[in-house]
Amino acid sequence: MTGTDRIEVPITRPDFGAAESEGVARVVRSGWLLQGKEVAGFEGELAAAVGAAHAIAVCNGTAALELALRALGIKAGDEVITVSHSFIASAACVVAVGATPAFADVEADTLSIDPESARRLLSPRTRALIAVHQVGFPCTLGPLLDLTRAAGIPLIEDAACALGSEIRVAEQWQRIGKPHGAVACFSFHPRKVITVGEGGAITTNDAALAHRLRLLRQHGLEKPAALDRPIGTPDGFALLGTNARMTDLAAVIGRPQLARLSSIIAERRRIGDGYCAALAAHPVLTPPQERIDSRSNWQSFPTFLRPDTPWTAAGVLRFLADRGISGRGGLTNAHEEPAFADPQSHRRGPLPVSEALRGRTVFLPLFHGMRPEEENAVLAALDALGRQTPVGCP
Repeated sequence: MTGTDRIEVPITRPDFGAAESEGVARVVRSGWLLQGKEVAGFEGELAAAVGAAHAIAVCNGTAALELALRALGIKAGDEVITVSHSFIASAACVVAVGATPAFADVEADTLSIDPESARRLLSPRTRALIAVHQVGFPCTLGPLLDLTRAAGIPLIEDAACALGSEIRVAEQWQRIGKPHGAVACFSFHPRKVITVGEGGAITTNDAALAHRLRLLRQHGLEKPAALDRPIGTPDGFALLGTNARMTDLAAVIGRPQLARLSSIIAERRRIGDGYCAALAAHPVLTPPQERIDSRSNWQSFPTFLRPDTPWTAAGVLRFLADRGISGRGGLTNAHEEPAFADPQSHRRGPLPVSEALRGRTVFLPLFHGMRPEEENAVLAALDALGRQTPVGCP
């Protein structure tokens, strides 16, 4: 392959069309850019897409997690069980409200929280559990719901990556975000299945909780003050909130993507199925395995080094990069980051699976809108990797 015909495949790429462009132009022409009717429309469509009673749009997924904790009354002195093996926001949101994260290990196949590890972390200070549906793979929700109900604490679903993922409940497929716990929190960052640039949302079936979340995202303002209110009367800030609103500019980009969510997921699953087939007998990498009662949206495609391969994750990533394929290494372990170096900053049990996955995971490019030549380039690079003998254990 020459330098002129080499195909470069990014790890992801947003897929926008005329509807998004026309929507942005419409909002700009309207003169109303902030939270308004487009946000309200986005919220209704998101709630319908996942089967929730309420959706509250916010400025990003991290804000969604923080507001969920605040709305549920989590505060200084409390502990929240979550995972270390995740983007750091899954733990940082706990610190942001003054509480302490307690890190549970993850399951090797789902990459998500291990219910038994979480159970061992329960303490008199435990006030909530954040279950991360990691890279689109649903958590083992049944045991987690049993655990949180028995402990009398809310289950928060960090569904940042899981829009369109499904679990089977009573022989019916249900989308993540219904929600199955108290709330589910989404992100619409460019790495996610749909993106608005920066954005997030919280879904819940609890009307009172939804109302509190709407207050918290808008400085605690109950409703805009009437222009004819008596001078000197309060403006109506019912509680101390923050500014976590989504803009109409963001929402109008997300609405057309929500409308085609089912086709987006179908395309991503088709590409994922092709990767799984290519890796079924691969000598270096093993594909992820979905459980019989869950379906991933293939927000990301993790592969794992086979136990007997001499390759390292860094070596595989260099091999792919040399062929124009952008990959990524394993997820962050928050407890190994400088931000959590102080042993008083968190509590944790043994995390052997989290630590092993960090060094043995390689993410491949997967996104809807991939061109056939891009898919073929990834598959060709994987085939070449399988035939390559590493020199000096790269």
